[in-house]
Amino acid sequence: MKIDFVKASASADTNQCVEMGLTRDDTVLVRDSKQHGRGPVLEVAQGGIGVWVAGAKNGEFDALLD
Repeated sequence: MKIDFVKASASADTNQCVEMGLTRDDTVLVRDSKQHGRGPVLEVAQGGIGVWVAGAKNGEFDALLD
C-alpha cells in the first residue's frame, strides 16, 4: 500500500520536517523527513492528530521551541 506523505509548505526543501500520511483505515502515519522513508513511523488515530493540531494552534507546545 502506497501512502502519500505531506509536510508543511513552510519547511520548503530543507528535509527537516515532520511528514504525515493517511492510511485507508484513517490511521495517520507520522515520520521524520530526514530519514527519507527509512526511519521509524508513528501511528496515530486520526482524532488524536486533530486534538494535537488544535493544541498547536492554541500555542500549547510553544514552550518546546524555547
